[in-house]
Amino acid sequence: MVSYLKIFTFGVFCILNSSLVFAGNENISSFSQAKKLLSQVYADHKETLYCGAKFNADNTVILPDGFHTPKHERRSKRIEWEHVVPAENFGRTFSEWKEGHSDCVDSKGKSFKGRNCAEKISQEYRLMQSDMHNLFPAIGSVNAMRSNFNFTELSAGTPNTFGSCTMKIDGKKVEPPDEVKGIIARTYFYMEQEYPRFKISKQMKQLLTVWDKKYPVSEWECIRSKRIEEIQGNPNKIVNERCNKSEF
Repeated sequence: MVSYLKIFTFGVFCILNSSLVFAGNENISSFSQAKKLLSQVYADHKETLYCGAKFNADNTVILPDGFHTPKHERRSKRIEWEHVVPAENFGRTFSEWKEGHSDCVDSKGKSFKGRNCAEKISQEYRLMQSDMHNLFPAIGSVNAMRSNFNFTELSAGTPNTFGSCTMKIDGKKVEPPDEVKGIIARTYFYMEQEYPRFKISKQMKQLLTVWDKKYPVSEWECIRSKRIEEIQGNPNKIVNERCNKSEF
């Protein structure tokens, strides 16, 4: 006979475990839908994350004076919605991304894996990929060159990659402008808090903790967080906690 204590313990475990599985975004499972909804969030704040470039209602970019790009020039004409925590960083924790799935076969009978397979098979992946708290507008070429590279602090002599925009890319390392380092840190912390399969390395967490403290939330960051919460249905607890302590 199973004791009531064991039944209670098992019940608590199931509740806790289910809360981990269904944390974060539970409502928007389409990346294209998330991008459309973000236009509402940014309706009166059409400005890219990394370079502070203005953009129009049709997502065309007004490039800052002195901006230039060494690659992907055509993508500089429009904004793209950037995953601050790259989709690959959490995507490769899914077996469909790493190994594929029996249902991931193209029209020619060839098996495939990676993002397309994870997106096709896994609802959990689709929810993570579409989480608006992790999506920010970026100049297309900046998004392309940032790729899935990790953020870090580069040497003081590292030149700006995009001219007047203070984004720096050296090899596979990226240092963002100072004014967005705190936003980036809090986005990483949010993703780790809400999605247990995503883990930040010890070294990177130390850096992000410094950025979080050194570069506090702005009024816009708090407004953005609340707007996304209203649309998506879940809060960014990391940002909200900082906003509750701030004075605007």
